[in-house]
Amino acid sequence: MSTPVTTHLVMGFLGSGKTTLLRHLLAHKPENERWAILVNEFGEVGIDGVLLSDQGAVIKEVPGGCLCCVSGLPFQIGLNALLHKARPDRLLIEPSGLGHPSRILDTLTNEHYREVLQLGPAFCLVDPRQWADPRYREHDTYQDQLALADILVINKTDLCSEAELEALRRGLDGYRPPKQALVEVCQGRLDPAWLQGEHHPDRRASHPRAHQGNAPRPVLAAPEPRLSRDQPWRRYSNHGEEHFSVGWRFLDEVVFDLAAAEAFCRRLGVARLKAVLRGADGWRAFNQVGGELSVYRVAPARESRLELIDSAPLAVHPLHEELMKTLLSLPRS
Repeated sequence: MSTPVTTHLVMGFLGSGKTTLLRHLLAHKPENERWAILVNEFGEVGIDGVLLSDQGAVIKEVPGGCLCCVSGLPFQIGLNALLHKARPDRLLIEPSGLGHPSRILDTLTNEHYREVLQLGPAFCLVDPRQWADPRYREHDTYQDQLALADILVINKTDLCSEAELEALRRGLDGYRPPKQALVEVCQGRLDPAWLQGEHHPDRRASHPRAHQGNAPRPVLAAPEPRLSRDQPWRRYSNHGEEHFSVGWRFLDEVVFDLAAAEAFCRRLGVARLKAVLRGADGWRAFNQVGGELSVYRVAPARESRLELIDSAPLAVHPLHEELMKTLLSLPRS
């Protein structure tokens, strides 16, 4: 690979709008460029990759943890495989909203990638309403995502108050080295022109050893078990970084009552919810942050998936029973 691949980190806490921003950027990708995206999710059931798969880029998912907590080898294996398969002109890496980016940047700038990758601007999305909550603002990971970004993207400006927006503007002033830009957008509509430029190598995290004590993940993750008519669904769970997740995969033949599924989602009140579900008239994506739920059509997927994340332990069995009531049909073996 003679020309280094321009590489960007797209950071932001849970629910800040990273995947929506990536969808927007992909929709405006130059036709003559090849892009690849490495997606990391906290939960065991990857959904962002499904939401991005119809946007004209090669996607690789790393679900079930945080890229910075994966030892160097598996991250590099996944990254190398994606670079070899896609041979991209541009690579975007979306760490988990709970992921600490410092060690990812260390990997991307080490001797193995010095001639392969060229770091472009790193982005951090911020929701002004999260900034107003000290539980977010004082979180080590939240602070370091902001510190390591070259460009801060204030997202969801259509959903916050002017007072929340002004408080965030004041709070983001004074970083050293100075940020390249502070950009205000709604619905992740970032101008692709901001992708031009380079990452400032002197940016430092205040908590570079965050996640140090987390248990390492296997060097090579086991492949996902196959779904079948005899086993049309599987359930998964995960916990770490003061958050808990539960997720489901369903065979593509499973059909949901989408109205019932939407009502189920609205009742939950979890910190984060994402889903791609098959209904009688096609597929829908569900995206919920706090009490705000959006539902929209998406291209058919390989299977239905749903993931819940919250800061409190989740009542798995009652949730499972309620979710199963939203099914219209299960395949017969």
